[in-house]
Amino acid sequence: MFINKGSTMNLTCIVHHSPEPPPAIYWTHNEEEINYDSPRGGVSVITEKGDVTTSYLLIQRAKEPDSGKYTCNPSNANPETVVVHVLNGEHPAAMQHGGQLRLEYPFFVVLFSFLVALLGLGG
Repeated sequence: MFINKGSTMNLTCIVHHSPEPPPAIYWTHNEEEINYDSPRGGVSVITEKGDVTTSYLLIQRAKEPDSGKYTCNPSNANPETVVVHVLNGEHPAAMQHGGQLRLEYPFFVVLFSFLVALLGLGG
C-alpha cells in the first residue's frame, strides 16, 4: 500500500464469523507493539466489538518512518499483515490517496468449509 506523506492512514481490521469477539486486538509496526502514547503523537486505535469486530488504526500526518509492516493480531485469530510505503512526492500506479486498508478474518467460514468437505468425503 502506498500513501502520500502528510496523509492520514486508516488501517481497518475486521474479524467476523468468529464464535465470540476477540478479547483484544493488538497492532504492531515492524514487529513492535504500537505505543499510542508515544512522543510521535497522532496515533490512535478505535475498536468496536460485536458479531463483527472492527479495529481502526489511525495515523495522522504520515511520515516516511511510518513506512513498514503493520500487523493486526486478534487474540483469538491469526494475524494479518500489510506493508505500507509513505512516499514523498512519488506517484506509483498503486497510490492510495485515502490511506485506508481493510484486513478481514473469515476464519470461522474457512474452518466450517473444511469440516463440511471432510464430512462429505466420509459419506
